[in-house]
This record gives sequence, C-alpha cells and structure tokens, in this order.
Amino acid sequence: MITNYFLSGMVGIMLFFTVVVAPTVFKVLPVEWSSKYVRNFFPKYYATLGLITLICVFTEPDIANKVLLGICAALFAFTLFYLTGKINHAKDSGQGRQFHWLHGTSVVINLFQLISFLYLLVISS
Repeated sequence: MITNYFLSGMVGIMLFFTVVVAPTVFKVLPVEWSSKYVRNFFPKYYATLGLITLICVFTEPDIANKVLLGICAALFAFTLFYLTGKINHAKDSGQGRQFHWLHGTSVVINLFQLISFLYLLVISS
C-alpha cells in the first residue's frame, strides 16, 4: 500500500535527523551557525512531513488509521505555525525555562508522531 511507502520514508527522515544530523550539527558547528541552521531547517521539516502525513490521510483505507494520521498532521501544523515561533521567541528573549519547556513539548510531539508512524507500519504488516 502506498501509505506504507510514505510512512517508511517519514520514519527514515525522522530517525536520520534525530540520530545523525542534529548531533553532528551541534557538535561540529559553532552555536550561532547551528542555531541558524536549525531555525531554517525545522519549518521545512514540519511542513514537508505534515504535507506527506496529510497525503497519507487520503491514501490510508482504514478509518482509525486515518484519524491517527490526521492527528499527526495537525500536530505538524501546530508545531510549525505556533510552537516554533514560541520556541524562537523564548530563546531570543532569554527565557531559558520557557524555552526548555516548549522545546521539550516539541520533542514529545515528534516522538509521538514517530511512534505513531512505526505503529501504523507494524500493524499493516
């Protein structure tokens, strides 16, 4: 089924960024460059994965799976259009505690989405 191809690709993107790209960026680049990179990367990451997830809503035949995918798509939109701006504002204004809470929220959301995609792949096997 086409949905599984999309889900597999998104899982690959999410794992590759988490395991390879992010640690390398923060280890190799100076803080000002890594921050600039991340600020430019994440809107594209959320928009791309959100769009692919939305496509999956229409390619998935099971209603319950469509609902889970719809939730994941909505969370990508929430993170892109609301949370990212709040995270950047908290960082820029030196609100360390707020930044860590908001960033932690985005990490939890991303983890939920990744687990959801893995779950959907496993149950379709």
